[in-house]
Amino acid sequence: MSNSCSYVVSATHRYLDNGCQVTYIVIDMKKAGIAAGVTLGRPRCFDIDAALDQALEVFWRKGYEGASVSDLTEAMGINPPSLYAAFGNKEGLFRKALDRYQASRAAFWEEALDAPTAFEAVKRLLHGTAERLTDKGNPPGCLIVQGALCGGEECDSVKAELASRRNASMALIRERLKRARVAGDLPAKADPAGLARYVATVIHGMAVQAASGTTRAELCRVAETALRAWPR
Repeated sequence: MSNSCSYVVSATHRYLDNGCQVTYIVIDMKKAGIAAGVTLGRPRCFDIDAALDQALEVFWRKGYEGASVSDLTEAMGINPPSLYAAFGNKEGLFRKALDRYQASRAAFWEEALDAPTAFEAVKRLLHGTAERLTDKGNPPGCLIVQGALCGGEECDSVKAELASRRNASMALIRERLKRARVAGDLPAKADPAGLARYVATVIHGMAVQAASGTTRAELCRVAETALRAWPR
């Protein structure tokens, strides 16, 4: 490092209340040519939850790779250093957005899977998914399905994260179907793992279709067609 840059000793950030953050830079004041008593900076504050909501929508509309840092910071109303200080990097922000996205849908999944029969549980999942995928108040489709459908090797960790979350959702369906078979609600010959993968595949396909403009009514017809394959 050249002498002109050697006055920077260290830099770090700290979080304050209400989403505020401050970056502290330790400087040799004489080498930097800064007079004593000069204020170097002040905490930059923003609403973390509101910023995450805006970032979530950008990722949802553009995908992980398509959402640039400038897209994200503009939507969030912050500058790049604030993004990096609060979330580490773009991938860290994406993971937080995913957490927020899934949290907003947890109650729906729980309610659907609590239906008295496995068939009713899957029916609620499919039709409820059709409604949510085409909700006019949100971008079409599903962030967890289409968030990283494209991308090079630099997106591998994001694609793995999304696959892990999809698999976790499929596991919830599988466990519900296992309980149904034990209770006699599914035929003894039924395969809970295979059936869960089938349901998950239908849901993921519906998400891709919704992102392409398929209507709610059309997705509901897909759901009804899928339910005709239910084991009897």
